[in-house]
Amino acid sequence: MSTFRWIIAAILLITPAILTPQSVQSAELVYFGSSYCSVCETWEQEIGDIYPKTSESKVLPLRYHDIHDVRPKDIKFVRGIIYTPTFVAIEDGKEIGRIVGYMGDFFFWEQIGSLAKKAAGFAPKKISACPQNSEQLSSFTC
Repeated sequence: MSTFRWIIAAILLITPAILTPQSVQSAELVYFGSSYCSVCETWEQEIGDIYPKTSESKVLPLRYHDIHDVRPKDIKFVRGIIYTPTFVAIEDGKEIGRIVGYMGDFFFWEQIGSLAKKAAGFAPKKISACPQNSEQLSSFTC
């Protein structure tokens, strides 16, 4: 096979890979923290290992940024980061909400649930007070 044919074959094999759109995560949760922040350490201990295993993390994957480092170009638009930790939910290059500080796991999960609902593609779990066979529990209306 001539060199010309090899070049054409290589181009035909490579072109679809180049032109195929790559999957892009449209939403993320940017965690602005600091290695000097004791509240950030508490968040890491109480939530850090759990968060990647949640349904919220599937919609808002976590990305850490130390406030003392130069900000990457794609998050330079985020303004007003004064306190750590601050969690900023971003979708399609725009801020859709934020959590400032950490007051414990209960409040964090409530707040992150609200942010995840704002992000596209979040389907909250449906919880029913009624059993499968539709019998009414004494204190609930089914």
